[in-house]
Amino acid sequence: MCLAIPGKIVKILNDHAIVDYGEGTAREVNISLVRVKKGDYVLVHAGFAIEIIDKKEAKETLDLFKKILSEEGE
Repeated sequence: MCLAIPGKIVKILNDHAIVDYGEGTAREVNISLVRVKKGDYVLVHAGFAIEIIDKKEAKETLDLFKKILSEEGE
């Protein structure tokens, strides 16, 4: 099974970007597979942005991950 995590492009650095996953977590990812701009939401898999998604879809997915992780800790 593959897992792609949504995040927001906050800074572009040539063929890489800083992606904010929320809650203070940000990482550098490769954006050579998609044409993005600052503020876009993307799905990231294995260090690569693989698809641009809308803000609503990104938020719903991140909220679902948070719920799953909080229930796992119970």
